[in-house]
Amino acid sequence: MRDLPDYVLRNREHWDRGADEWIGPGERAWSTQPNWGIWGIPETDLNLLPEDMTGMRAIELGCGTGYVSAWMARRGASCVGIDNSERQLATARKLSAQHGIELELIHGNAEVIPFPDESFDFAISEYGVTIWADPYKWVPETWRVLRPGSAMALLGNHPLVVVTSHPNQDLPATRELLIPYFGMHRVDWDTDDQASSEFHLPISEWMRLFDEVGFDVVAYHEIQNPDPARESWEHVTAEWAHDYPSEQAWRLRKRG
Repeated sequence: MRDLPDYVLRNREHWDRGADEWIGPGERAWSTQPNWGIWGIPETDLNLLPEDMTGMRAIELGCGTGYVSAWMARRGASCVGIDNSERQLATARKLSAQHGIELELIHGNAEVIPFPDESFDFAISEYGVTIWADPYKWVPETWRVLRPGSAMALLGNHPLVVVTSHPNQDLPATRELLIPYFGMHRVDWDTDDQASSEFHLPISEWMRLFDEVGFDVVAYHEIQNPDPARESWEHVTAEWAHDYPSEQAWRLRKRG
């Protein structure tokens, strides 16, 4: 505990405290076909998962209730899920038993993955480490545990949401620029409802980091909410996310 960065501990407390709120969404996601992000974008639009994962060893980085790992297991993969929240993992274990899908679930900080070099054929994070861990740590660490030629898929907030949001107010993204775009990295949220730390980079910095570490960008999506009349989220309204990208998704491949 004492060796963990302060933001890992902040986020662990945040996710443990709110774990019950994600039981219902986790149960629903375990019973659906793959769809992504807060707007439920179909897998056929983003193609984040290999269609056939038979014989593949996959790792989900920040697995939460484990539904993405379940989707991969149903495609034939052997799956490891690592998450910072023991209470989230408790839900994942319960749902794994209910659905008869075996997952290896690990409580830990995905900036330090407890596996040897080149252990996995595929890595994925829907939110998870994509926004809740330091990319200058988890990106090279994930590169380390992937075999050459392996793919990684990521989905998280678009930086435009971050620069138009009030870090210390429980308000959705605005149509004003509120914090600098260049130089963004760690963002601490301290409101009545949460005390947590996220990590966001400018798009060009993500690309520089991926290239420097040894990933090629295969595809990049700026995600639009297809229906401005649907229910909004606390941090972004449906109308806003129809006009501007609230999420981004990457498909990458390890060189070699």
